Amino acid sequence: MPSPAVDDYLKTVYAHTEWQDAPITPSVLAARLGVAPSSVTEMVKKLAAQGLVAHEPYRAVRLTPQGERRALEMTRRHRLIETWLVREFGYTWDEVHDEAEVLEHAISDRLLEKIDERLGRPRFDPHGDAIPDASGRVEREPFVLLADASPGHEGHVLRVSDRDPDLLRAIEDAGIEVGSVLRAGDPVPPGAEDAIWLSA
Repeated sequence: MPSPAVDDYLKTVYAHTEWQDAPITPSVLAARLGVAPSSVTEMVKKLAAQGLVAHEPYRAVRLTPQGERRALEMTRRHRLIETWLVREFGYTWDEVHDEAEVLEHAISDRLLEKIDERLGRPRFDPHGDAIPDASGRVEREPFVLLADASPGHEGHVLRVSDRDPDLLRAIEDAGIEVGSVLRAGDPVPPGAEDAIWLSA
């Protein structure tokens, strides 16, 4: 089975292209994971040798079908755990990411299935990210990043990036949450335009 480090790489590559089309570069991958570019170079070579990614030197990193399957499995684990922590234990949406990073490698498939069943098989996590089902299928409606929305565009908040806990708290303090109706041009906390996705 892939190691936690391998899983983290695959999950990060998958997440990068989930809400936009540009593939991830090794330098962006290094920044996202908080590791040295040389470490990314070595790991990407190992992943390519295992058939999990396709990569040419100095080019973007893309998942192979095998790599995508594993990335979806880990993404499912992570997002179900986040949802479980919020619903069952009272965590806030800015607290769950780091906790889920630890637990996703520790719980059994049996426990994960029980969590999914107990939660009623949710389709989205607390941030609005789609939770892949057990077969790896993902459902997502058409979306637009708030920063790219036409002036006056109105839509439901589909997703809020979980990358910055401080920004998440500011967005929550502004009364914005997944499901809220928001119009492009409405006042939002600084940086939120690049962290909120609306229905198209």
